[in-house]
Amino acid sequence: MNRTNPYKWWNLLFYLGVIAVNVLSVTLPLGGRTTGEISDRYHTYFTPAGYAFSIWSLIYVLLAGFVIYQFRTVTGSRDSVRSIGFWFVLSCVFNMGWLILWHYLYIELSLALMILLLISLIVIYRKTRAIPNPTTGEKWLLQLPFSIYLGWISVATIVNVSIVLTKNDWGGFGLSGTTWAVIMLIVGAILAVIVSFPHRDCIYPLVFVWAFIAIALEQHETGNVFITALVTAGLLLLYSIWLLLTPRRRR
Repeated sequence: MNRTNPYKWWNLLFYLGVIAVNVLSVTLPLGGRTTGEISDRYHTYFTPAGYAFSIWSLIYVLLAGFVIYQFRTVTGSRDSVRSIGFWFVLSCVFNMGWLILWHYLYIELSLALMILLLISLIVIYRKTRAIPNPTTGEKWLLQLPFSIYLGWISVATIVNVSIVLTKNDWGGFGLSGTTWAVIMLIVGAILAVIVSFPHRDCIYPLVFVWAFIAIALEQHETGNVFITALVTAGLLLLYSIWLLLTPRRRR
């Protein structure tokens, strides 16, 4: 049944809005501060090396693929595409809102927007992973982009939580900052397994591998954080390879 996609133009418009806000955040920059400068201002033991944030370029390129994919007559009317249109618009709104609040140092409010972005991506992820027999296009232009996007926002949310706690001089219940970083690395690794295993998604945990290696490099002078980040990254890499090589059983 060939039906039109009522969200395709909205998806394009809000995607371009996200790109525009990102460009402004670099060129102006918004609030007179770059994203990296703000990250350095609120440096924590969970902060990754700066190069890790280059994953945004990959995410936006893949999202462009999704936006183009939904304009094709044959694929744009698919239920798999139509069902995420509203949520994609919301994710763009939250993405833009987070960037603006972050650059103007409304750090606590930016965390709230980050959590809303995370929720919208969880909904999209579940919808893309519920596709019964995904075509090649759906695998590469629906499932892949949102696996990487959700993976990165999952890590970024943990980073943002640590920044808010650091900014507000949280005592940590008597535990040191390095101990909490180790705990968050372990929790992040467990999260990567819990989310990816039911869907046999080898991509989602690979984003954690990318982030954890960057954290290890940034925290190389902090022994327990450095070792934990490397070990969890290594284990998640092996787990991702296992998922890739283990086909999902048919029910």
